[in-house]
Parts: sequence; structure tokens; C-alpha cells
Amino acid sequence: MRKLLVFLGLALLLACNTYRPLTDIVSVSDAPWKSQVIPPSPQPQGGDPVAGLDYLIHGDYIGSGVPIEIMRKQAPKMPQDSLYARNALNEGMPYFMTAFLAPNGAETVNGNCFTCHAGRVDGQLVLGLGDSWSDYQSSMVIMGQGMRIGMGVKYKRDDPEVAAFEDFGLYFKAMAPKIKTTQPGSNPAFRLAEACMMHRDPEDLTYTEEPQYAMWDYNIATDTPPLWNVKKKNSLYYNGIGRGSMPKLLLQASVLGVPDSSHSRKSVVAFEDVYAWLQTLEPPAYPAAIDELLAREGETLFTDKCAGCHGTYGEEETYPNKVIHLDVVKTDRLYADYIRQSGIVDWYNESWFATSEPKSYFQPTDGYVAPPLDGIWASAPYLHNGSVPNLYELLDSGSRPARWTRSGDTKAYDHERVGWQYDPEPKNKKWTFDTSVPGYGNGGHTFGDKLAEEERWAVVEYLKTL
Repeated sequence: MRKLLVFLGLALLLACNTYRPLTDIVSVSDAPWKSQVIPPSPQPQGGDPVAGLDYLIHGDYIGSGVPIEIMRKQAPKMPQDSLYARNALNEGMPYFMTAFLAPNGAETVNGNCFTCHAGRVDGQLVLGLGDSWSDYQSSMVIMGQGMRIGMGVKYKRDDPEVAAFEDFGLYFKAMAPKIKTTQPGSNPAFRLAEACMMHRDPEDLTYTEEPQYAMWDYNIATDTPPLWNVKKKNSLYYNGIGRGSMPKLLLQASVLGVPDSSHSRKSVVAFEDVYAWLQTLEPPAYPAAIDELLAREGETLFTDKCAGCHGTYGEEETYPNKVIHLDVVKTDRLYADYIRQSGIVDWYNESWFATSEPKSYFQPTDGYVAPPLDGIWASAPYLHNGSVPNLYELLDSGSRPARWTRSGDTKAYDHERVGWQYDPEPKNKKWTFDTSVPGYGNGGHTFGDKLAEEERWAVVEYLKTL
């Protein structure tokens, strides 16, 4: 029996991570547009940024989770970096986890937003930076099974801890087989939301055993963008699909554990404060010396050749919020194609998120949003799928490696090319990025190829100043 279960588990993991071409792809050759500006939507004003940060690190927006007595035994084994002060309940918890009271009063722990949105670069842990060292290459299926077995051994069925775990347990079980990635550092956030929403009633967000839509069996993940970009953006996600209320769009991580929309209605009010905090979040300054003369030359080139899509920086900043058509940017299109055909789009637009005030909605595009470049020195690797290790190679497509390996040391930063040091002859399989894998190609964004070599270095130097 045990061998049969192991075989079935391996078969499930293989099925969920085998590439098959999408069957519902609309051709977008002969593009009717090259770029489109995403218009702004009304957003809340006057939120409390201090309260917003406190809610991100102490709030109950996930709704359910693991009993605190279990996590207290595990917490000392986890990184203990101190990014911010913790309240009494969270004393000793790692920065990426939050202890809170579940709706039934049980002391409960789950991950918080900084699980993905606090990252290390040049040896420094930065609040709001996407974690390029996240690793979802191992299956979480066994972890979910272990949590359920442990709960059954330690607690009785009617214990409050069991009730406080139940929602999280259900959605973790649905999510775990869907998010195993093939690339180091890639984040399967969209797949996580897709897998959890698939088992929620769109009207009240309660659990449904029957899936609301089907999911493609191949996992497509992305690089994690920095949170400080949110204040400039009129949409969320790389293809600009997320529109309308930013607090609601930001709240989507809660689908991993909230019991229903009544919990979300309370949380979305608090996320107005979170949105206010994001207006105050700034990127870290480049930590090394900058050639100011070369950077000024780069600024002139950037303003002439790049600002039309990525905006201007300095005393009078602009950001155009442009989505660039796939046929123009020519970066790997699989992520945009995947989202367009996903059942989550119709589900979302019929759900509590889109049908109650303040409304948010999904509007897929045939392109990718040219992002703000604030703090771009810190946010390597580059492109939406994280396939390019540094800025120099982003601006010189011919020099991009097909496979590249990081050492695993967050101090291994390349200050010349601005990005991660890497070995072009991979030896460390765990941190090897392979651009031949579907969805992770490193082509496109060839605009920098037109620069002369000295111009390219000048632009790289200028980008350090942003």
C-alpha cells in the first residue's frame, strides 16, 4: 500500500509539471496596437501608513493557519533577521511569519506578505524587495500531508486549534500540487491564487469541493516585483491584468486561508492603510560608488531611448503605465498567453472581489507592462520571468547566457554589470536557471542592442542612481 501511495504521488507531481502547449491561444500577429496606456482607477486616500505596516506584519488577513505551539518549536530553526519590531504574540517569530488570533480565538500562525516581498541583495535584507532566492522546486504535497497527520496526532477533532487550521489545510491541499516550479527564484503566486480560488464560491468565498474551473497542468512562475513599484502603477501583475481597487488586488494572498468574504470585508478596510504604507515605501540606495559623469551621460541616453516606456526620474518624475504588445517587446509570451486562457479571469470578474465596492477586476492583455525602474539595481534578475541575471545583459541580448548558476550566496553581487554573479557553466543544479524551459526564455527586449558599447555602460551606470 505504501509503495502504491508513493507511486501515485510521483505520478501526480509529474503530471502537474509536464509541459503541454496551450490549446486556446489567440494569434496576435499583425498587432492592432504597439502600446496602450493603462488608465488610473479611483484609490483610497488618507490611510494610515503606520497602521498599514503593522497590519502587514501582525494582521489576520490569512485568517487561518498552524497552531502557535507547533510553530514556536520550529521558529528557532528559521532565519531570525530583525526587519521590524514585533508585538508580544509574535516574539521570536521570523519576519516572514505572523501569529494572530483566528476567528474562534485560537492562537494561529501563517506566512505574511514578506514571505515573498522581503529579499536579500548584496548581503542585505530589504523590506519590499521581491525574494529572488525563493525556492519552490521541491513539492509541498508531502509537507501538507505531514501537517494534517501532525494535527490529527496532537489535537482532538473538537479542539479550537483544529477548527483554526481547517480552512488553511483545505486550501494548502488544493494548492500544493500546483505550484512546484522548475526554476530557482521563480515565484508561483498566480498559480497559488488560481488553485485556491478554484475551490471558492465566487459570491462568498466559502470552500467548494468541486473545482470552479480547470487549471492547466503546467506551472508557470515569475520573478517577484518590488512592492515600492505599487505606488506608481495603475494595474498589478506583469501583463496588467489587475485593475480597479488596489487594496482588493493586494488582498488576494488571503485566499490561502480566509473562511469567507466576511473576513475579507474587514481585511480590505485595513488594506487601505497598507496601500497608504506602500505610498511611503522607498527603494534602497545603491551601496557602492557611482561614476557621476558617466551616469549623467547615461541619463541623457535613457531619457531619449527608454523613458517613453519606463518613465523619468529625479525631481519631476513621470511614469506612463504602458503595456507593450507581445509582438513589440518579444519577451517570452507564455505567461501572458497562460493568463488570458485561465478560468480565474471569469471567476474573478464574477466574484466578491469584482461585484462589491470597492471593485477590482481582471482584464488580460496581449503584452507586458514596462515597469517603473526605481531601485532596479536591487531587483535582479530581470524580465518578467527572471531569465536575465544582470542589467548589462538586459541591454545586450547577445550576451545573455542560456543557462546560468548562482552560488547561493546573497553577497555574490556583480557591481560592474549590476546584478547577480553567476557561473555560465552550471555546476550547482539547485540554483541553475535554464532558459530553454517553456515560459523562461531570455529573448526579447532587444532595445538596448542598438546602443554602442560605451553608451550601454553609461546607461547601466545611470540605472544605479534610480
